[in-house]
Amino acid sequence: MARIPTLTDEGRASVGAAVAAVETQTAGEVVTIVTQQSDDYAEIALLWSALVAFLALAVLALFPDFYLGIYDRLTGGWVQQWHPRGVFAVALVVAVLKFAGMWLLQLWRPLRLCLVPGPIKHERVRARAIMCFKVGAERRTHGRTGILIYLSMAERRAEIVADEAIASKVAPEVWGEAMASMLAHIREGHVAEGMVAAIGKVGEVLAEHFPLGEGDTNELPDRLIEV
Repeated sequence: MARIPTLTDEGRASVGAAVAAVETQTAGEVVTIVTQQSDDYAEIALLWSALVAFLALAVLALFPDFYLGIYDRLTGGWVQQWHPRGVFAVALVVAVLKFAGMWLLQLWRPLRLCLVPGPIKHERVRARAIMCFKVGAERRTHGRTGILIYLSMAERRAEIVADEAIASKVAPEVWGEAMASMLAHIREGHVAEGMVAAIGKVGEVLAEHFPLGEGDTNELPDRLIEV
């Protein structure tokens, strides 16, 4: 798996400056959040470990003589005759070792993420983005014009979540260009540039539908938030 790109202090500052610049043209309030990973996918790791243990038992059932022969050689041939209790004991040991081995392998984050199906990653990133939006931006502006640009680094996925005033005027598909601009930069390891590009595209849409009004104040932080 490719190396996860990182953010520099200069990059963080450029994201905050881009948000501040956009908000001089619109009443919309842009919030940016970057997280290293949206979920630990522990239950997916458990499922893979259980599947590997089950497959090991299935192979043992299909080729018992082969594996029991290996066990006999490892024990010096002391077992002359196999009884059900001994067979089940071997099966238990094999299942436990396979389960534990697969679990330990998945402690390496790149492998664990690689084994998570894409739709599940998308669902978890979206859920985390919505949770962050509810905590940090939803209904926190006078006109309910907050919008969140959320990036999950490990999954290489991004989400844009808008408050109800924006969502009522702008269809979710409109943000596709902003997402594409962001991810194109991030694939090349340029996280800050990707965020800045997305902020610019979002700002263009917000300025069209929510132009800056007289007496408008900055209600949400401009700085990049890392969680």
